[in-house]
Amino acid sequence: MYFGTIASGSSGNCLYVGTETTHLLVDAGVSCKKILEGLKSFGVDGKDIQAILVTHEHSDHISGIGVLSRKFHIPVYATCQTLRALQNVKSLGDLSKSDFYVIEPDRPFLVGDIKAEAFSIPHDAADPVSYTFESHGSKIGTVTDLGCYDDTIVSCLRDSDLLYIEANHDIRMLQAGPYPYPLKQRILGSRGHLCNEMTGKLIALLHSDHLKHVILGHLSKENNYPDLALETVLLEAFGGHSRQDCPDVFVAPRDSASALVSL
Repeated sequence: MYFGTIASGSSGNCLYVGTETTHLLVDAGVSCKKILEGLKSFGVDGKDIQAILVTHEHSDHISGIGVLSRKFHIPVYATCQTLRALQNVKSLGDLSKSDFYVIEPDRPFLVGDIKAEAFSIPHDAADPVSYTFESHGSKIGTVTDLGCYDDTIVSCLRDSDLLYIEANHDIRMLQAGPYPYPLKQRILGSRGHLCNEMTGKLIALLHSDHLKHVILGHLSKENNYPDLALETVLLEAFGGHSRQDCPDVFVAPRDSASALVSL
């Protein structure tokens, strides 16, 4: 399998998951043009995309879905409540001719040679999910936009070869920053976003012989720095391990495509 990020951050998110014959997107929260540029850097064209899997209906995850799905006739997969929410977002344009596929958490489905499975996450949206992907003996776990995690989420992500995981904010930066108090409380709440320390603790629970790559994503532009996120996560997750025991860990670029990781 292959994995890359096209955009990752509070202002827009789009992920690519693929094999030699199957090509998927998770979310499309930036412009169609930007998504196509990112795909081109991976050697993939828009017409190759077989599905857009949606995590939830917040604008930084869906703003490009309307144009992209209409231009290339790409099916959109999401939970029933999320699909209803999408159809109420006027900025997406006419979705009446779009192919919608209803998915349910904890019920795997196939797109080409990739088995995808959604699992529920705690976030302030209609019915938010994240996804895992399996193909040819490899597993990719993705999870962002969650205020906390539990044993069920840990179980879903366990034995991943690659983890794409949220490291949204540094608590001190958020508390001292310019956001209004209600927004700070929302981000810090159990249906908000993971801080760097919580992300590190979650990765520590998921550390295994399988885990080869960890990509930190969905960083806040105002309340985090890539170097700070990386340093904090490495300390929390691997402070008790020697460097040779650690997976490769890096921060996804905010506004450009990442390197394409091959499993």
